Amino acid sequence: MNKQKILALILAGGKGSRLGLLTENKAKPVMPFGGFYRLIDFALSNCLHSQISDVWVIEQYESHSLNEHLANGRPWDLDRTYGGLQILPPFQSESGEDGFAEGNADAIVRHLKFIADFNPDLLIILSADHVYKLDFREVIETHLLKKSSVTMVTTRLPKHESASRFGVVETDKNGRITNFEYKPDKPKNDLITTEIFVYDAKILIETLNKLNAGKKSVKDYGNELLPFLVESGRAFEHRHTGYWRDVGTITGFWRAHMELLDEKAKFVFDDAGWQILTLAEQRVPAFVYSSAVVKNSLISLGCKIKGSVEHSVLSANVLIESGATVRDSIILPSAVVESGAKLEKTIVDSGVKVTKKKIKIIEELRRADKNAIIVVGKYKVQSSAEIED
Repeated sequence: MNKQKILALILAGGKGSRLGLLTENKAKPVMPFGGFYRLIDFALSNCLHSQISDVWVIEQYESHSLNEHLANGRPWDLDRTYGGLQILPPFQSESGEDGFAEGNADAIVRHLKFIADFNPDLLIILSADHVYKLDFREVIETHLLKKSSVTMVTTRLPKHESASRFGVVETDKNGRITNFEYKPDKPKNDLITTEIFVYDAKILIETLNKLNAGKKSVKDYGNELLPFLVESGRAFEHRHTGYWRDVGTITGFWRAHMELLDEKAKFVFDDAGWQILTLAEQRVPAFVYSSAVVKNSLISLGCKIKGSVEHSVLSANVLIESGATVRDSIILPSAVVESGAKLEKTIVDSGVKVTKKKIKIIEELRRADKNAIIVVGKYKVQSSAEIED
């Protein structure tokens, strides 16, 4: 493995429309998670611990919010004179074509020249909206052992998840991928790709150039790229049996936070051997007032709690006023929950104040659907059913 030249490419340009109000003014990769972290922290921290020293981030939507958090790669030891973190913003080509990608594969195509100039042996392609811990060196070892053109990291979905939102694979006893279906209406099983891929770089470049020249659809790699490589017979899986969650939907985002509050949860942040690193502001400790009641919750720095908080995750600098109740909810940074609010299965966006007017709308939505997840934005309140339908 040491002889291989490895490049990690994080696709962080998506708008994140499935998160509705939460990503209207910020890039999905910098969505707060777990009270302290951002979603892109997981891909970057995994690269650090896997000793991947060249990491490129392709960005597009709301790139200023992403650039601010990346901080030239300092939190992940990627701020170097040579190598390290490189940010790839949209750009206009010599032919005048704009640089706004129309899908994850198209994002790679638009940067093929730069990738070819770097001349890696292996290319690791990662998404920025998944929560997991994984040593990429193990995936690379599988890739080299199998002499793969592409190695897909796969996992079994939890029973409550639908495989129709993912790439679904079938494998033989040797781990060879024999069938791949992209977002099928009727999945054949629950074995899906995690959107973590190791490619033979030369084969990837040749294949994308071939598909692009043939005017095939290369918008998303599930449409043409992966089916083509599976058909060639050199696509293999690397099975991931640990914690992995797609948090790119309101339901997935909420459920993953609730899992953090399970004392028996498989995924924890306090792993001294594999820390998740982030860029975070310096804040004072949280303060729990005498009027407060707090149970089974994650409380971040800077919070002031005067009301009741139960089985919830509070990000930094949140204020829960006396007489407010928060249960099974996620409160993002610098939000204020005013007295009289009774929040249950609710996500409050960053900087939002839950006023009496918003409280009334929340109560109406809750009466209409007692099981919905309510999302409170700055100017609008929606239910998960409205966002995800």
